[in-house]
Amino acid sequence: MAMPHFRRTANVAKKAVALVKAALPYFAWLRYINPLRLITRLDRYIMGKFIGTYFFAILLIISISIVFDFNENLSKFTEYHAPWKAIVFDYYLNFVPYFANLFSPLFVFIAVIFFTSKMAAGSEIISIMAAGVSFRRMLRPYMFSCVIISALSFTLSAYVIPHGTVIRQNFESLYKNNKKNTSAENVQLQVDKGVIAYIQHYDNKVKRGYGFCLDKFENKKLVSHLSATEIQYDTISDTKYHWKVSNWKIREMRGMREKITSGMQLDTLIQMEPIDLVYSKGQQETFTLPELSDYISKQINRGSSNVVQYQVEYHKRIAASFASFILTIIGASLSSRKRKGGMGMYLGAGLALSFLYIMLQTISATFAINAGTPPLLAAWIPNILFGVVAYFCYRKAPN
Repeated sequence: MAMPHFRRTANVAKKAVALVKAALPYFAWLRYINPLRLITRLDRYIMGKFIGTYFFAILLIISISIVFDFNENLSKFTEYHAPWKAIVFDYYLNFVPYFANLFSPLFVFIAVIFFTSKMAAGSEIISIMAAGVSFRRMLRPYMFSCVIISALSFTLSAYVIPHGTVIRQNFESLYKNNKKNTSAENVQLQVDKGVIAYIQHYDNKVKRGYGFCLDKFENKKLVSHLSATEIQYDTISDTKYHWKVSNWKIREMRGMREKITSGMQLDTLIQMEPIDLVYSKGQQETFTLPELSDYISKQINRGSSNVVQYQVEYHKRIAASFASFILTIIGASLSSRKRKGGMGMYLGAGLALSFLYIMLQTISATFAINAGTPPLLAAWIPNILFGVVAYFCYRKAPN
């Protein structure tokens, strides 16, 4: 009784297979957009060596850094009675990705120099060249690996690490240096077009300010003046910019007339947040990339001059993602030629160039903040200079 049903099922399956085979020519173009078709056995071999050596270098150097950092800060951890759970999960768990990403160009350079020199010493590169593979073609798996590393580095720096940096900095302020800035004096900022706020003293621990004034101007004329002895940020409100003022008085100027109103408590919306009032060192590192962009736009609209370091940080995160490509070309070009003496000279040159790149990043950022260099140019100066070096090394590399 089951045989006719089985035959019907088999016939349906055959028809489905025939339809699929008939439709395949119409979807043949899909193979041309499949990136995996570009990856050959040689590419997988070099990519495996590159990425494996890269993560091995991170593991090795960061492990050594943790040992030295723990040995240096052990006395402070003991002095401030830091719990082990906070040390491991709040400090070192966020310490590792921050410094690994910060020195990612160094790890890329070390990885490229290390495994490429070993391949050259083992005559692997000579064999690849003898098989008809050009140096340009051999660089393709290097570039594929850089795409993976750069995408990972950008995602970490733009979205992941800033949240961990907040936790790490809070730990440091409690158990390490105890110097986090939590107050501000005589703060004046433009909170909206023609609206100027002034706070004599602000305490960020309790989100409260004293000696508050809010002036509104129209056509450069004062039309409203609000003064209050205290101002308190509403941390439990569902909306931002929600403040409560105490012992307030409002003077409204209407031509030659003046209206004065006063009261004890007043809920109001003012376009400012606690983060706008207190600046702490390294605060720009705690913003994700969208938050950094919004903060820069908001500060520029307010006419604030304390925005350069945020612009440098924004452009630096984007520019640093391209450093892997530039340093990889330099490292592969330097170490792909087989020479006597091993990889010591190449490894030393790689370390020197990596540290020079990181130092140049710091110097260019300092010039942008203190000497007025455009932030976009300051962030891209290391890439531009090392891009020229990479082109020169590539032209001199073995063909």
